[in-house]
Amino acid sequence: MTDADLTARLDQLRTEHRDLDAAIDALAAKGTPDQLRAARLKKRKLFLKDQISRLETMLIPDIIA
Repeated sequence: MTDADLTARLDQLRTEHRDLDAAIDALAAKGTPDQLRAARLKKRKLFLKDQISRLETMLIPDIIA
């Protein structure tokens, strides 16, 4: 994958991460939150966060000072 491909994928993941955050907040704001659904959304959000970190590491070279 090129840097442009990685950057595009990173933008997609960040957008999905933000959308999940909004969905989790909306679910929590409901009177009776669905705990199973909230747990699944949080698990997916954590997975996305890990992928975002991995892609950022691939884009930013490790410079040894």
